[in-house]
Amino acid sequence: MPGTVVAAAPDAPPARRVLRAVPTVLFYAAALLAAWFVWPTSLGGCTTLTYVNGHSMEPTYHTGDIVISRCGEPEVGDVIVYAPASEHGVRIIHRVIGGDADGWVVRGDNNSFTDPFEPAGDEVLGVAQVHIPKIGLALRVVTNAYLWLGLLFLALALWAWPSKDAEPVDDEPMDDEDIADEDVADEPVDDEPGDDGSAERGSDDEAAGGPGTGSHPDAASTAPPD
Repeated sequence: MPGTVVAAAPDAPPARRVLRAVPTVLFYAAALLAAWFVWPTSLGGCTTLTYVNGHSMEPTYHTGDIVISRCGEPEVGDVIVYAPASEHGVRIIHRVIGGDADGWVVRGDNNSFTDPFEPAGDEVLGVAQVHIPKIGLALRVVTNAYLWLGLLFLALALWAWPSKDAEPVDDEPMDDEDIADEDVADEPVDDEPGDDGSAERGSDDEAAGGPGTGSHPDAASTAPPD
């Protein structure tokens, strides 16, 4: 029987191939842009993520807000994030109210006094660009180690605690012989005699004293001698 020959599908037009590739290109471009934007300064990037804690920048920022800042030269009026060289590990987010690149004068929006520091050069980590209200509180809850330990303990307890409704289940498969024996055991037993009536005839013969199907072959009827 001759085989069926399937013709190869023609290649898609160039315009259609370009349209199919557009979503993929846009996806990778967006991923690269997002990575470039959020790449932290600690890894050589230009982005600083700051969690606001305190009241010095109210009403602009509140505790629990997240501020994303980008590296760049600040101007008077900008909100900057800076790390004083004399205060190891401390970050301050305040507004520039004066000064220049040799030393910026900064103050919190809710403060009546200027900061004792005048950040300059590498002390300025970035200029505030994006403000996300209150998401910092949720992030602090999600990243809380005690929360995850509690959830882990609860999951282990639920896994180890036996269920009251659980019943042992025999998962061992039955072979063909077991299935056949079970079918035979379920069939009803027929105690009635067959259609040939042999059982009834045998009983009648025994009652009459004649040979029956159940009598011994050597047994015989004898009469007293004359």
